[in-house]
Amino acid sequence: MVDAPKNFRWPIFRSLQGFSASALHYDLLAGLTLAAIAIPEQMATARLGGFPPHIGFFAFVAGSIAFAIFGSNRFLSSGADSTITPIFAGALALIVAGGTPEYAQLAAILALLIGALLALAGLLRAGWVADLLSIPVMTGFLAGISIHIAISQAPALLGLPAGHGEIFARLAQISHDFGKTSTLSLAIGVSCLAFIVISEKISPRIPGALIALATATFVVSHFHLDARGIAVVGAFKVAPPHPSIPSASLDQLSHVMGLAVVISMIIMVQTAATSRSFPGAPGETPDVDRDFIGLGAGSALAGLFGAFPVNASPPRTAIVAETGGRSQIAGLVACVVIVATSLYGADLLAKVPTTALAGVLLFVAGRIFRVGEMRDIGGKTKAEFALILVTMLAVVFLPVQTGVALAIMLSLIHGVFTTTRTRLIEFERLPGSSVWWPESRTIAGEKLLGVLVVAFQAPLSFLNAYQFQHDLQTAIERAGEGLRLVVLEASSIVEIDFTAARILNEAIAQCRDKKIDFAVARLESVRAQEALEKFGVFATLGEGRVFHSVDDATRKLAPAAAGGADAETAAAG
Repeated sequence: MVDAPKNFRWPIFRSLQGFSASALHYDLLAGLTLAAIAIPEQMATARLGGFPPHIGFFAFVAGSIAFAIFGSNRFLSSGADSTITPIFAGALALIVAGGTPEYAQLAAILALLIGALLALAGLLRAGWVADLLSIPVMTGFLAGISIHIAISQAPALLGLPAGHGEIFARLAQISHDFGKTSTLSLAIGVSCLAFIVISEKISPRIPGALIALATATFVVSHFHLDARGIAVVGAFKVAPPHPSIPSASLDQLSHVMGLAVVISMIIMVQTAATSRSFPGAPGETPDVDRDFIGLGAGSALAGLFGAFPVNASPPRTAIVAETGGRSQIAGLVACVVIVATSLYGADLLAKVPTTALAGVLLFVAGRIFRVGEMRDIGGKTKAEFALILVTMLAVVFLPVQTGVALAIMLSLIHGVFTTTRTRLIEFERLPGSSVWWPESRTIAGEKLLGVLVVAFQAPLSFLNAYQFQHDLQTAIERAGEGLRLVVLEASSIVEIDFTAARILNEAIAQCRDKKIDFAVARLESVRAQEALEKFGVFATLGEGRVFHSVDDATRKLAPAAAGGADAETAAAG
């Protein structure tokens, strides 16, 4: 296939743009490796959500096919995901009983709603929403989810009855039944977990989970360990999915809609991170918005197939990239393998021990509990490390949907707090130059007599405008009666809203009342320029009061001071 022109934007199959048949063998190898990783993972994730194993296969196939058609990233793997599954499983179980037809139907409705929200976000180019969760909050959120996974899988690992309810009820039940732990079940699960960890250390390309699952299944089947109490997945019938739109009551929809918004945001964050981490080609800019549409189509198709929401998987995407995959053909190859497995291997899959699946999920839980990142953040900023802990505890001990919503709120509050902490700073001129620089203890600078140069290094908005006003008034008062010119160095002010513009207008007017001239220098942001024009700040400033540099402003508006004859020098140190 001939490469399409660079300015050509494919409406569908964009991830195949530039595909060459000569690279097909790379995608075949990557697809087979992906299938080996995905089969145990999708089975385990489906079980985590309270579904039969083959529903996880449906989710993977739906997510992969839809993303290949509508997505953009060449490597991204879409399917059932352990990050979002505990969230919607816990929330839906509060509305209807898990494992019932009503539960499955509500999960399908949730997938359709999430699909619509993601597609809408992509069409509206809302990729910026993915940046609303800070790294500390996301780290705490994932740690909380990993704890949920570990607690939910502990009964299967220990050979105990499955737990139900919120986390406290599950912990109480595990504690009550702990004396009945099956040593054999624990040995099988821990052995699988250890093998997967060792395989991962040797090479991520080794399908450790598949080998461990196959070995555990053989051992349980050959030695008839199911007769000795080792729980297995059990028989299940895989029928071809018949696309249909599920129905639900208005009350159920009202409960599910809020959940859909929360999970959609998490999917957007994880999708954006995955797309940016694995760009299609060197120098290729990720099209995050288009990837949202691909994930949205995947969730919608999964809902029509009777499955549950899908998400981008960073580990599976890394496998495709590291094994030489060139396009979404790798994902489609994996789909073929998984469909064949579900159709012709159902009898074998029915003998998989649930403790082995628990081992797979515990490995996933350990992988998303980012100890190294926590240590790094804790060593650099105690405040943001505290944010990790608060987020983790909220996700663990509150109802999952509430904890996730609180995590998002904490991230936003953290961002707002960071913005409001910005303070006005004073600039000095470096001796013998025209460069103006913030006051420093290590660089001796000079101030011009009767001139005050200040800067505000953040967008100027209602969040910090009143602090800006207070700091400016304080600086003017500190400058004394001889002040004749205030220059606002505005290179960092990339945005100004109505509130900030009004306060800036008032500040200029107050300076004029005191016979103090006011100028703006280095206003580089086009959006800020448009705002100052629209909100009348330029009119208040008057002609000749906007400059390309601070030096230009001082030379034209305070020539005697700028020339050096009346300069008052002051060492910054």
